[in-house]
Amino acid sequence: MATKPEAWQTGPVPGVTPLLQPVAHALMNCAEQIEDAIRSLTPAQLAARPANAASIDFHVRHAIGSLDRLFTYARGEPLSDSQREYLSSEKALSGLTSRELIDLFNAAVDQALSQLRATDASSLTDARTIGRAQLPSTVIGLLFHGAEHTARHTGQVVTMSKIVSA
Repeated sequence: MATKPEAWQTGPVPGVTPLLQPVAHALMNCAEQIEDAIRSLTPAQLAARPANAASIDFHVRHAIGSLDRLFTYARGEPLSDSQREYLSSEKALSGLTSRELIDLFNAAVDQALSQLRATDASSLTDARTIGRAQLPSTVIGLLFHGAEHTARHTGQVVTMSKIVSA
């Protein structure tokens, strides 16, 4: 049985600088893995918290929100009131269906890919700060961490989907 190649095995993402290809590929893999993991889950399975672990609903919505926040910092912008409100709501169950969560996640990845396409390679080492504490980072640091953080939560979604489907 042939398996589908991962995004990095399909060639460069058009319009994305070579230095950011790993970020783009990681996010594309996450989108595919999220869809595969949750498309057939029920609302109860999305909300389940076995052993008091975070729900799939939380992991998907947190991945969406953190990706948006990290990419906002990469642009050198502060968080908006709506981003702060979203952050405050991430732990509460959303009541969204698997299709709605998938669509929202895909939209977040599409937005991130658009930003990657618009990112000039010469800006990657530009200094950026994070949050109220103004913690130091760089454009590439924030973009990479956005992909890495998203991948971590995607892994949690994949694992939790197997647990709640058992």
